[in-house]
Amino acid sequence: PHVPADLGFYDLSNPEAMKRQAALAARYGIGGFCHYFYWFTGGRRILEKPLEPLLQSTASDFPFCLCWANENWTRTWDGQERDVLLAQTYAPGDAEDSIAAMEPYLTQPNYIRINGKPLVLIYRPGLLPDAKAWAEAWRKHCREAGVGEIYLAFVESLEKAGGKTDPESLGFDASVEFPPAGAGALIHPPGPLYNARFEGRVNDYRQMVRHYLGAATPAHKRFRGVMPSWDNTPRRQDAGWNYQHATPGAFQAWTQAMFEETRRQNFGEERIVFINAWNEWGEGAHLEPDQRFGHAWLEAVKNAADADLLDPS
Repeated sequence: PHVPADLGFYDLSNPEAMKRQAALAARYGIGGFCHYFYWFTGGRRILEKPLEPLLQSTASDFPFCLCWANENWTRTWDGQERDVLLAQTYAPGDAEDSIAAMEPYLTQPNYIRINGKPLVLIYRPGLLPDAKAWAEAWRKHCREAGVGEIYLAFVESLEKAGGKTDPESLGFDASVEFPPAGAGALIHPPGPLYNARFEGRVNDYRQMVRHYLGAATPAHKRFRGVMPSWDNTPRRQDAGWNYQHATPGAFQAWTQAMFEETRRQNFGEERIVFINAWNEWGEGAHLEPDQRFGHAWLEAVKNAADADLLDPS
């Protein structure tokens, strides 16, 4: 298992925990956090406590943005329809109500903006009854509420993996790559099976990285993504996926390549690379220090950024 080191086991409802995270992230050149925002029909919120300090005067001034996680809340948090604890449904008026719930965050001085527009993400636009109408409803509400124009992006998760959907066709401005979605790479040759009950997948991190590095660049605006490692067996047990050969060195090489591509392809405040994730311990995807690699994942990000600074362009 992945076991935390420096920050230990913390309570995210404690503002001091988030301040410690922000200080650590800033030390290694992380530009901001993208927080999941959970909202369900009727205004039901879950996991809202960690976000509440962001609205307080004593909050950290570390930059942040929100991503609406518009899918069923399930026991395994894997996008599947099994063991649904709280269903995500869509009713008339939900578009306006959902963005209204996010509005107080969008006006915070440290909310991430691109060309002056608050950056707002939707995790699974393919589940919306009419994504284009939803996007326009969000934009209209923000104009009328005084927020102004928003920069709307969707995550290339599950059904949108691969970057083949043009964001403009859905009324969005950009898409966000989301490793390892759409990049299963079974390890070869397979190793010995020590758990007879195991029904998951063992993938090769190196092959997955090659998949992303070799992917064609789409004509539309797309923010590249990277991930340090992945192992969701804590959540899915014998049906989990994990990626072998994930090392800080391989992660650094991938991250540096994405920084270089982003510098060539994007300009100004659109030079953004997303990392999955800061603290997804239940999926083994984290930059936070652990007891195996220490600060090496964070150092990989900083080293990649420092190397990219050597290019004068």
